[in-house]
Amino acid sequence: MAKRIKEKALKRKENKDKRPFAIAKGVRISPSKVNLVLSTIRGKKVGDALAILKFLPNGSSEVIYKLLKSASANAENNKNMVADDLIVAECWVSGGPTLKRMWPRSKGSADRILKRTSHITIILDEIKQGGAK
Repeated sequence: MAKRIKEKALKRKENKDKRPFAIAKGVRISPSKVNLVLSTIRGKKVGDALAILKFLPNGSSEVIYKLLKSASANAENNKNMVADDLIVAECWVSGGPTLKRMWPRSKGSADRILKRTSHITIILDEIKQGGAK
């Protein structure tokens, strides 16, 4: 049997990350393609990152643009933060479930096609204003 369930739950709640975030699961784009776009916006201000994503020709940039807008809206509405003071603190992609399909080949054989999916996570943070006095 589990012991001290309430104490453990309180400890988990204390250690939970307080930063605003957004997650998109099951996006039908390969994680390697998404990672190329995420590396360009990592560490940038939200306004600059949105401008970059708007003009990138990559297919995943539209999905990441919507996700970044969602994370920014979460920060404004749920955490009472100002959108101009936010940066993309962390962003990563992990592989989701892979869809297996068959491709017919000669002599009755077949090749496998792997249609990969992605789970994309974006975490925002406030810019530290001023220095320590």
